[in-house]
Amino acid sequence: MEAPDLVVRGRMVVTGGGLVAAAVHVRDGVIETVTGYDQVPAGWEVMEAEEAVVMPGLVDTHVHVNEPGRTSWEGFDSATRAAAAGGVTTIVDMPLNSLPPTTSVASLQAKRAATTGKCHVDVAFWGGIVPGNLAELAGLDGAGVVGFKAFLIDSGVPEFPAVEVGELEAAMGALASLGALTVVHAERPEPVAVATAAAAGEDPRAYRTWLRSRPDSAEAEAVAAVADLSRRLRARSHVLHLSSAEALEPLRRARAGAVPISAETCPHYLTMAAEQVPDGATLFKCAPPIRTRANRERLWGALAGGDISMVCSDHSPCPPERKRLEDGDFMAAWGGISSLQLGLPVVWSAARRRGHTLADLAEWMCLAPARLVGLDHRKGAILPGRDADLVLLDPDASFTVDPASLYHRHPVTPYADRVLHGVVRATYLRGRLAWDGRRFAGPRGRLLAREARG
Repeated sequence: MEAPDLVVRGRMVVTGGGLVAAAVHVRDGVIETVTGYDQVPAGWEVMEAEEAVVMPGLVDTHVHVNEPGRTSWEGFDSATRAAAAGGVTTIVDMPLNSLPPTTSVASLQAKRAATTGKCHVDVAFWGGIVPGNLAELAGLDGAGVVGFKAFLIDSGVPEFPAVEVGELEAAMGALASLGALTVVHAERPEPVAVATAAAAGEDPRAYRTWLRSRPDSAEAEAVAAVADLSRRLRARSHVLHLSSAEALEPLRRARAGAVPISAETCPHYLTMAAEQVPDGATLFKCAPPIRTRANRERLWGALAGGDISMVCSDHSPCPPERKRLEDGDFMAAWGGISSLQLGLPVVWSAARRRGHTLADLAEWMCLAPARLVGLDHRKGAILPGRDADLVLLDPDASFTVDPASLYHRHPVTPYADRVLHGVVRATYLRGRLAWDGRRFAGPRGRLLAREARG
């Protein structure tokens, strides 16, 4: 047998069996085998992990890249640099905030063309569900998008309008017949409209004003509606960026009834709390909003218990002026937090204090997202046959977040000056170094398409 191209070995390798001493043998960018630590023949090229943990590359299925059309907000070069520096080796780009949005085969082609020579990690794409594009869904599915996103509430951009529940039902029915996945921004507009009207006249710089305008009931009602559609249509669905613990009950009922529905949450919902957000600090604005400490702990419980299956960034950048940093107006600021580069240390820092392990993180941030979008045969685990996407993480090393060290387009972040644990020493994409802790190796990422269904 010819020698593999590379052996990455460490005393702590995250595999299906937990954290073990192992040697990962890589040939042609694919993991050929995983052996005992000492099973490395003389003369083979060996990368020693030393004090670092070897874990799978993260798969982030909730990233707004915004290119083409809004590259002043973000772009493929900057976003995928941030991903590689954060140990993320695969991203799935959301269909909105680019111009055009990914709601037709032609717009998907424009999106793919915009990536040329820019991707430092692998990239796949979501398609979009908007009023009037029902006829486009089958073509997008055939073109290889991993699933379809819909909003039940205003998306924030006019070219990607929300759908009514009846429109979502028609789309989910069509997608169910194709075996395709629907993912939903699950907030109902009616409770939000009532709450926003009630908050009129309150101080727009006060975080409580923004929080009151997006009530828990909006999420709970929307999750119940999506679960009902999944049950009746036998359609796969996924709830994006779940922030409210009140939405867990309809989710649990559906899962107990074998409804094909899942949910994710985000680093900011797991590590921030409304009580800690200063008035005027619009860097913390996101939709749905960051809720209370008690709510946060319930989300951790749901993640540990499997009701929430994954953690994704919802990386949603914008130019600094759109965050209204000068006047601190929460009601007018853009809602989005950029955490593509920081998601791994942010979640690990909080998880380790709660007794969770890096194997837990690998499930939540690598394998489960890969499974959601049908890439788990290639991504998300250190197993034979998978792409050799590997991260060398020093789990005990700490650092202070310096916005100047961030690679996304606009280095603004609510995590500034936080002390985090978990330093990414290196990131490998298909067995080749993508990030060595200081420099990028170049744009070697590939565009991924969902494979044809049998």
